[in-house]
Amino acid sequence: MCGIAGYHGGHFSAEQGADYLSRMVAALRHRGPDGEGALVRGDTGLAHTRLSIVGLSDGAQPMVSDDADITVSFNGEIFNYVELREDLKTRGHRFRTTSDTEVLLKAYEAKGADCLTDFNGDFAFALHDARNRTLLLARDRMGVRPLFYTEHAGALFFASEIKALLALPGMTAEIDPFALDQIFTLWCPLPPCTAYRGIRELPPGHLMLVKDGARTIRPWWQLSYPDRADVPPARSTGEQVEELRALLSDATRIRLRADVPVGAYLSGGLDSSLISALAARAVTHGLRTFSLTFRSEEHDESSWQRQMAATLDAEADSVECTTAAIAAGLPAAMRHIECPILRTAPVPLHLLAARVRERGMKVVLTGEGADEIFAGYDLFREARVRRFCGRQPASARRPRLFQRLYPYLPGLQQQSPDYLARFFAFGAEAHDDPLYSHRPRFRSTAAAKLFFSPDLKNTLGDYDAAADLAARLPADFGRWHALHQAQYLETAFLLPGYILSSQGDRVMMANAVEGRFPFLDPRVVAFAAGLPPEAKLRGLREKHILKEAARGLVPEAIIDRPKQPYRAPDSESFAAPGTPAYLDDVLSPARLAESGLFNGPAVGKLKDKVLKGQANSFRDNAAFIGILSTQLLGATAPSTHQA
Repeated sequence: MCGIAGYHGGHFSAEQGADYLSRMVAALRHRGPDGEGALVRGDTGLAHTRLSIVGLSDGAQPMVSDDADITVSFNGEIFNYVELREDLKTRGHRFRTTSDTEVLLKAYEAKGADCLTDFNGDFAFALHDARNRTLLLARDRMGVRPLFYTEHAGALFFASEIKALLALPGMTAEIDPFALDQIFTLWCPLPPCTAYRGIRELPPGHLMLVKDGARTIRPWWQLSYPDRADVPPARSTGEQVEELRALLSDATRIRLRADVPVGAYLSGGLDSSLISALAARAVTHGLRTFSLTFRSEEHDESSWQRQMAATLDAEADSVECTTAAIAAGLPAAMRHIECPILRTAPVPLHLLAARVRERGMKVVLTGEGADEIFAGYDLFREARVRRFCGRQPASARRPRLFQRLYPYLPGLQQQSPDYLARFFAFGAEAHDDPLYSHRPRFRSTAAAKLFFSPDLKNTLGDYDAAADLAARLPADFGRWHALHQAQYLETAFLLPGYILSSQGDRVMMANAVEGRFPFLDPRVVAFAAGLPPEAKLRGLREKHILKEAARGLVPEAIIDRPKQPYRAPDSESFAAPGTPAYLDDVLSPARLAESGLFNGPAVGKLKDKVLKGQANSFRDNAAFIGILSTQLLGATAPSTHQA
């Protein structure tokens, strides 16, 4: 894991190019505190900040091929590099180092951009091929590692984080109003959009090829599911469970490859518990686990964490995250997240990564991805219940099923059947709506746009972020089963756009900690996508096959416990007393007027509700955190806009 930066094109001198690289590297040093390098040749410059994990003594970058024609700056890991290296050796390639970066170089020499399909890893890289004067940018399948780009000073600039691009002379930070609308509807921007106007993100599973000034962006991998009319080969549950265990075991094994110790995040839920159990079987010196605890029973899972750590006989460490710590830690987290957020959940994870680093570790395994690929989220069950209720919209009993789905939301337990029917809108939407599964979430989130300023609303006009999302869906989306459609929306958009970024790479690498995700191994993803829906969501039992695969590895009590998604205290973290000093400044009428994004008087009233501990609705929580996080970015609305 590292940070990469560079440029291609332009008419500036080598000295000016070196200065640009130096500025970008300085902004990325937290990602790679173990070393850095830069190389300028012709109209291309590559830079690198290194977090040494594989090939500690011989993996410096940018790395140049034996004939000096190819140069690469690489961020991430290729977990199957051992097998690829042996295969390349049989084809006559010789290696100077033990690093996976050299495997990437040799694989490109052998197959060109087609080598990407051979990589089992999490990566983003820039490769310059002087032989045919091309630049190749590429990003991993699931979007674990970031890669941003912009046009500036007549050149294409790219980097692992937006702050490196903003470090260039003359660059300005302006919030993209349409991206903000996407975030306040969908929770994340739609790639290639980012929160900042003029700065783009290479989408997951995509590559960019630049030659002779022409730029081509295309997918090299796409998530897909079988047509709902397809009948999968008959297989017993036992066979499916056996294959899943084997795949997850190997996915975990190769993600333990490192020249430094590897630990694990342990939340107390099924996913991280299973990965920790598989890792504990494979490590030789015992597993170290890291967990978050909270004082509020609604958020805390410490009893389950202790039970699993005891089962593994693991060396367990934990961080108690108070509401005061969340409020105090939000500004630092936002400097790395670089995108407005609607929940405070990334802040405790930022503090947890700091603890990992304090303990002298650089790598942790986590359970992210399981809920998306094995249908673990309540949203998947909710969509099934909505369809069930929609068949009898006048029923007074069926709406009570929603209360069973969300036992951890006490406010929902007090609501009447009429309220539940209206809130979840069953019977009011067409079942063939491609966004059917997500409509309640989008409506609830979009309610926070009440606080947008009149100028911002005028700029947005009739723009519809949900319609924009629907227009980007693949051509075969309509042929998939309803569950697979819902899974695609989570896996292709929210997972890389929020979970793996704001809650993942940004807050982990802020502390020079690399996260690894066995559930996102391409073999596991392909296996899960090919499963029939009932193997994942059996009735209202989420992650059915994963729970069966965990038996014998994870305590039954953890396997069968009610789903408790990771959440953290939101607006209550800012209630008086103990309100952070920065709040009055960031949300002052002057600062709000300067940004031009939000309605000052309305925000003032919302802030008063928060300080009194009265912002209890989802809308108020999402709006307050969304507004505050946007203001903390310190960016402004664009002064002019072309629709």
